[in-house]
Amino acid sequence: MTDFVLVAGAWLGARAWDDVVPGLRAAGHGVHPVTLSGVGEKRDRPVGRQTHVSDIVDEVDRLGLRDVVMVGHSYSGIPVGQAAERIGDRLARVVFVDASVPSDGESFVSTWWQGPAAMEAELAGNGGSWAPPAAAEFEGQGLTDAQTARLLSGATPHPGASLRDPAVLRGPLGELPATYVKCLLDGPEPSDDVAALLTGERWELITMDTGHWPMFSRPDELVSVLNGTAAL
Repeated sequence: MTDFVLVAGAWLGARAWDDVVPGLRAAGHGVHPVTLSGVGEKRDRPVGRQTHVSDIVDEVDRLGLRDVVMVGHSYSGIPVGQAAERIGDRLARVVFVDASVPSDGESFVSTWWQGPAAMEAELAGNGGSWAPPAAAEFEGQGLTDAQTARLLSGATPHPGASLRDPAVLRGPLGELPATYVKCLLDGPEPSDDVAALLTGERWELITMDTGHWPMFSRPDELVSVLNGTAAL
């Protein structure tokens, strides 16, 4: 049995995986959605250096998991990639779902596609947190109005401390067995850093014809993709 550890991106907690969990469990897997400190039902928990990495590793340790497929969506690819290193031979695979990937010494803010200053301005304008987007910003991502509403109903401001937290990698990320899931409505090609990692022997690319939140827009298809990674 594979144990899936599921970590959603910014603003979202464990509830984001509600449509994915039943399909994975029906296939016989253990499924463990994680809410990171500072968001969702843990919004009041403090966040400092490496807090989100510890959140994930501590859950693996607490549950005594082995044969772990660790899944990071969007922002959470950064702490998930670091946590995947930390659990050693308990890791079966790491799956990045349309995700950022960690680079040693860099943070989500420092690598923000519009530049660090743009993200810092976002945080400053919301008391140090990253506010969830307005509903209109989800247009073109393959979501129905109902799916967008459900996504936003579970969204909370994301702690800026985690977004500024520099990644700490103990070895080359390309040495981890990894699958990168590119959601094509959010852009047809992986970012340059991901493309470089995909040239290695241990990384594979899978595409989905949907937007950046496939756990809402295409949950059954995402279950099939994740089931496939468990067999690798």
